[in-house]
Amino acid sequence: MNIYLKHPIHGNKIATLEMEAVFDEEHGWVRYNPKEPEESEESIESASVVVNQLQAKRRGRPPKIAA
Repeated sequence: MNIYLKHPIHGNKIATLEMEAVFDEEHGWVRYNPKEPEESEESIESASVVVNQLQAKRRGRPPKIAA
């Protein structure tokens, strides 16, 4: 059994256990049915906003700064 969940920041995910879905719902996830169309325009607008951008960590020595 697959349970489809969505979150305004983290996107969509699939939970495979009811216990996992209940835990996720306590942390802001909402169940949805992927076969039903979206109802509001807010969900379309929020889906187009990119919120999960990670900065690449620099590895190795720090850059030399000319004095």
